[in-house]
Amino acid sequence: MDSNNIKAILFDLDNTLIETYQAGELAMQKTHELLKTSLAVDDDTIINICDKFMEKLLHQTFDPAAGRTIDEVRVRLWEDSIKESVDSCSTPSLAAQCYYMWKNSRLELLKLSPEISNLLKQLRRKYKLLLLTNGIAQTQWEKVKAAGCEGFFDRIVVGGDYAEQKPYPSIFNVCFDLLQVEPQDCIMVGDSLETDIQGGFNAQVRATVWINGAGDALPVGSVTPDYTLSTVLDLEDILAQLN
Repeated sequence: MDSNNIKAILFDLDNTLIETYQAGELAMQKTHELLKTSLAVDDDTIINICDKFMEKLLHQTFDPAAGRTIDEVRVRLWEDSIKESVDSCSTPSLAAQCYYMWKNSRLELLKLSPEISNLLKQLRRKYKLLLLTNGIAQTQWEKVKAAGCEGFFDRIVVGGDYAEQKPYPSIFNVCFDLLQVEPQDCIMVGDSLETDIQGGFNAQVRATVWINGAGDALPVGSVTPDYTLSTVLDLEDILAQLN
């Protein structure tokens, strides 16, 4: 292989290779139905409970050293969301039911599509592939296993296993060392401008590829990706240009 050619591709996971957002919405619909059969309240109250949980989830903090698992922390988020909306309800068991309904339903939906699986197989014949995903270690490894990712990548790096995550250069240096490549040998592919694309720039990879499935305009003041695609399935076109 020519020394100027791309040698490795770093992929993000959520909403790049798997439809995490969509799976979460469908899982929440199932949880909505569970709440509807468990509580004598109207739909607006149930929607409020679900919205409160998602808001709390967005701002959650998790410290493994605190002695609680991420599952326990998120059950508590459901418990608080229910209590804030239905004062008279005894919620601990219902909160656990809601959490595991949401979690397990979501995991069941997180699969690599046949098209993306085939793409990864084709790419791995020419390139080293590494999956680099941010998030709490337990949560992200559960997604990796549910999606069946392990057979498609040379290495998998979960940010929660390290001191720093994307966009910090240190986590990218871990990836380069694992693959035994230089930054300029690699491209970074992901849907997040703040973590994937900014991280790729920080790490000085050859090129960054933004997966913009929604067709959003580039925000003012944002980092500018080298390439933008509506789907990762078109990645080979970019690779042809780079090589």
